[in-house]
Amino acid sequence: MNNFKNTKFLAHGAIIAALYVVLTFVFAPISFGAVQLRIAEALTILPMFTPAAVPGLFVGCILANIIGGGIVWDVIFGSLATLIGAIFSYRLRKIRWLVPIPPVVANTVIVPLVLRFGYGVDMPFVLLVLSIFAGELLGCYCLGEILASALLMRPEFAEEAAE
Repeated sequence: MNNFKNTKFLAHGAIIAALYVVLTFVFAPISFGAVQLRIAEALTILPMFTPAAVPGLFVGCILANIIGGGIVWDVIFGSLATLIGAIFSYRLRKIRWLVPIPPVVANTVIVPLVLRFGYGVDMPFVLLVLSIFAGELLGCYCLGEILASALLMRPEFAEEAAE
């Protein structure tokens, strides 16, 4: 039974990572840069349903940043922002409307620094912060809530979210 649980956890995490990568590249023109909306960030709602989403989102972000040609600082710190967001989203999973806050906050704090100091984006820092905040708000809250609502209509996901 324990092997089944481990296999299921690993499979769920791998599927989430793969979805994150695919969504990032299907929408590549808006997934990277100083003004970005990563559609894949809608998946940051998934820690509400399964702990496997935490490593899945982290690995997916690492892979998306590497494949997307990100610099080492982006791969490290951008992915850490996703990990931090996912961990705290999981901890807040019982309060649905709070689940999207950690990835919004973590990315709003970390990504503008990576853009400014890693990529040398010459844009007023406040605009960088506001740009990333807006993209995260749209991705995590708006799209994430649409995804959560759709999943909660399915009994098996509603049960997982209630646990």
